[in-house]
Amino acid sequence: MDRENPQTLFSDGGLAEFAETLANDAALMSMSWFRKRIDAELKADCSPVTQADREIEASIRNKIAENYPDHGILGEEYGRLNLDARHVWVVDPIDGTRSFITGWPIWGTLVCLLQDGKPELGIIDMPALGERWKATRGNPTCFYSAQGNVEICQTSACRSLEIARFYTTSLFYFENSDRPKIEKIAKSSATPRFGGDCYSYGLLASGHVDLVVEALLQPFDYFALVPIIEGAGGVITDWNGQPLAIGSDGRVVAAATPQLHAEVLQILRA
Repeated sequence: MDRENPQTLFSDGGLAEFAETLANDAALMSMSWFRKRIDAELKADCSPVTQADREIEASIRNKIAENYPDHGILGEEYGRLNLDARHVWVVDPIDGTRSFITGWPIWGTLVCLLQDGKPELGIIDMPALGERWKATRGNPTCFYSAQGNVEICQTSACRSLEIARFYTTSLFYFENSDRPKIEKIAKSSATPRFGGDCYSYGLLASGHVDLVVEALLQPFDYFALVPIIEGAGGVITDWNGQPLAIGSDGRVVAAATPQLHAEVLQILRA
């Protein structure tokens, strides 16, 4: 396989199939804990973590090490390993742990493969819903429904905030200096909604949501989203309009069209 060309990185199916295997195995593990009694601890950043988070990521890491020992790994629970490698897997075993521990089915598993620091493959898997989005860079994003249907994703044609369907996970996740900007976006949009975590980005890729703005995200929260949003025709960057990277500050904006993206950036940069 020609690994120099991003377009052919997944041409033999091996890495793409392996990524789906990781997501499939994680789904089986996470569902075995979902809506069961499970203790949650608070990490240093006051976010919750459970035994499920840790065991799922440990399993993913072991599978990567066994199959691709020269690849790097970046995960939420066990940190960074060999980030200088050309290929680095970025995983979030349970994106939306607060939803997970309260029995709400809007949580997912994120899997991404970086090549030379750029996201080449992204998966948003929603185990409790039986839904999945998958994309490889340069190819259309696909949505896999619980009924077994496969759809090519396309973002909406929304070009204006005043008619936009807007999501953010919570107003509590913004610094005091940024919160007025988010409140302005919410009040200016047609349909402001809250919650969703990674699910909001999948809905954006499928054309049901037009705009998502968040802060305090980590690389394992946002890297998998990039191929999915871009493969559906959308735009996803930091608040300065720059591509998301490992060193990004965690403030993310995803929009259905370049026009909507540009309008929102003006508010975020103010």
